[in-house]
This record gives sequence, C-alpha cells and structure tokens, in this order.
Amino acid sequence: MTHLKPIPRPDTSAAECRPRNPVMIPIGPGGVQAEFVGFDGLDGLEHVAIRFGGRLPDPAKAPLVRLHSECLTGDIFSSARCDCGEQLHEAIGLLSEEGGILLYLRQEGRGIGLYAKLDAYRLQDQGIDTYEANRWLNLPEDARNYTIGARMLQALGVNRIRLLTNNPDKVAQLQAAGIDVAEVRRTGVYVTDANRAYLQAKARHRHTIDPLAILAAASEPLSKD
Repeated sequence: MTHLKPIPRPDTSAAECRPRNPVMIPIGPGGVQAEFVGFDGLDGLEHVAIRFGGRLPDPAKAPLVRLHSECLTGDIFSSARCDCGEQLHEAIGLLSEEGGILLYLRQEGRGIGLYAKLDAYRLQDQGIDTYEANRWLNLPEDARNYTIGARMLQALGVNRIRLLTNNPDKVAQLQAAGIDVAEVRRTGVYVTDANRAYLQAKARHRHTIDPLAILAAASEPLSKD
C-alpha cells in the first residue's frame, strides 16, 4: 500500500482556509485507502478533498485532480439523467491507480441546490434543456464557483496540477485563482437514451464533448480524445 505523506501546513493567509485533520477511509474497487480532508474558512459548506496515494504514482508529474460537484441523484442513486455518477467513478478509478486529489464540492445542481434541480427536471420533461430550465426558474445557468477548489488546493500546498475535466470553465477559474493547470485530461463521454439531451446541451455550452459521440446509444465511455 502506498503511504500518504502528512499534509503540508503552508501559509494559509493567501488561501484563506486551512485543512482540518485528515481521516483515512477505504473507498472504490478493492477498498483503496484515501485521505478525507475537511477545511476551515471556506464558504460555510462542507467541501472535502480526497487524496489518493495511488498504486502506480509518477512523482515527476503534477498531481491529477478532479473537481466534482455534488450530484445526489447521479452519484448516490445512479440516475441516468446525467453522467455525474459515471464521471465520479471514472475519477476514483484513475486516482486509485495514479494518485491525486478529488475535490468533492457541495454545489448540487450546478450550484442551484437539490430542490431547484428537481424543479428544473420537471421543466426538462417538457422539452426545455438543462440550462434553459434554470433560466425559467430565474436562476443562473451555472452558479458553481471553482475558486473554492483553488483555495482548497492551495491550503494543501498544491499549486500545479493535471486536471481531469471536459469543462473549460474549471480551467479558466482555477488559472485565474493562481493554479497552474499543466495539462487537461478529458473525461469519458457516457451516453444513455435518458441523458443524451443533457449531454448535447453541455456540448452547446462549450464543454469539450464530441457531438458525434453523443449520437451513440451506449453507457460506456465513447471518447477521451
């Protein structure tokens, strides 16, 4: 088993937050030991960093990082309306092998909350896409704040990363907050009949998803290029 080094305690004045005492918890396939870290001084929500030592880490590379916004329906109940659960499991698998950090951000429904997300689902059932549904509810299309993730990384002493994402907004916000994104690694595209319209909407909103991949009717990752 790879042993994780103690969390460095950097000057937290720049990050405006500090890590709490970590707890080791076995997760994912094979019960890989991962270090769960909470933070003081964030925005009042209980965001968490999960650090993986990795079975085959490469110390010459910047750590692999996934910023994952909470999705109760997808992450916990395996809803087919989105690809959140599949992307979370993909990230856990990669981090278990390579090591790195999963930032689990409490930003349900792209930041509008669970109840509002469920209201938006009812509008989507009428043919409105996921972003337009938020507007109908007089809510932002995407209210997520990824600078919170940057502050968490800085509090952990991490300033240079490889980022696992299809969302260019994550890259832009992290870079603006002082994180060096050395590489962007695209996530898989997980298509089902239930989430096809959702993925098409994300592609229209600048996510780096191949539109041709969305035309397929499978729930396996179809593209990582």
